[in-house]
Amino acid sequence: MDKLHKLPKLPLNNKLIIAFCLAGLALVMGTTIYSVNQADIQEETETIKPQPIKAVTALGRIEPQGQMIQLAPSPDLGGSKIAQLLVAEGDRVTAGQTIALLDNHRRANAVLEVARQEVKVAQADLAIIKAGAKRGDINAQVANLQRYKAELEGEIVANEAEVARLQAQLSTERLEKQATTERLQAELRNAASEFKRYQQLAQQEVISASELDSRRLTLDTAKTAVAEAQASYNRTRTTLQQQINQAQAIALQNKNTLQQQISQAEATLDSVGEVRDVDVIKAQAEVDKAIAALRQATEDLELTKVKAPSDGQIIKINAYPGEVVGDDGIVEFAQTSKMMVIAEVYESDIGKVKVGQTASITSETGSFAEELNGEVRQIGLKIGKQDVLSTDPAADVDSRVVEVEIHFDPETSSRVSHLTNSKAIVKINL
Repeated sequence: MDKLHKLPKLPLNNKLIIAFCLAGLALVMGTTIYSVNQADIQEETETIKPQPIKAVTALGRIEPQGQMIQLAPSPDLGGSKIAQLLVAEGDRVTAGQTIALLDNHRRANAVLEVARQEVKVAQADLAIIKAGAKRGDINAQVANLQRYKAELEGEIVANEAEVARLQAQLSTERLEKQATTERLQAELRNAASEFKRYQQLAQQEVISASELDSRRLTLDTAKTAVAEAQASYNRTRTTLQQQINQAQAIALQNKNTLQQQISQAEATLDSVGEVRDVDVIKAQAEVDKAIAALRQATEDLELTKVKAPSDGQIIKINAYPGEVVGDDGIVEFAQTSKMMVIAEVYESDIGKVKVGQTASITSETGSFAEELNGEVRQIGLKIGKQDVLSTDPAADVDSRVVEVEIHFDPETSSRVSHLTNSKAIVKINL
């Protein structure tokens, strides 16, 4: 301490210089630290800058570019049955090709043939009347007689076809009802046997009364079922037999009427008078009427044929021969030569999607292994709920989406033409 007191004291100016130097040094160090911190912050900001979105992904389903058509008979032929199916699933058909024939095809064909004969007879009548000779009048009456005979033959053929159809239906219904009745009778016999056995067990007090009552109820139910089946069989048989009898009665009545007309025509062969203009007009009207009937018969025959409206492929068969055509029609039909993917793009992403963008498609279920390419052709105008659901159990099933059509080229279409409604994962390149 004594030595310290002996050190020389610095002048006041030197102390101020040292103080300023220390302050300057602190300022330089602070500025340096601040600059380093700012550089770190700027580098961190540049590091977390988001990258631009390069693609939009969505779930989708593969479909034909055209509409899926359910081919069905004309609504005027309600309750029609299939007589003959001419295609199989996967077959490719051309526009106008017959897909199936209905059960009334043969009758319509017979009616058409009668109509053709009617036209020939009417034309022959007109030609004979125009000839004007007495002999021509006689020949006209002969032709008229032949027309009645042709009508009789046609009516007989048509009525026999109708009776044969009803008899075949009666035979089929009889076999079906008998089979059902026999099955129910077997169940009744089994129920009776079981009840008898349980009755003995109840007498021996092996089982409870409730168990015996349960078997009694089963027996009663089986009896009721047998009675109902027998009643149904009787009703069906009675109804069809009445229809057969009615058809036979109508056939007999028509036959008698035509035979009377034939007899009258034969009786008037000797009383043919002079040919007049009015006779020609009437004969011409008969020709026109016969031609109109022929056109109607032709249209009726065409209605018994179910035809493809355009070129395409049979996707699914919904009705087979002997079955009544339901609401789903006979077959599902589409133009699978041009396929596409319906991508369900989220509402939040649809603004990034444009027509003409390319897309990559992969199968979500493994139905095709390779990656397919397509092009955005159409963007939907309506926002709806998601139809194609992901296999992810945590996925949002209430998502709002817009349907986007992505078309395949012909080669790619041929590779997925058999995968209608297959689920796919779509990546649209932005």
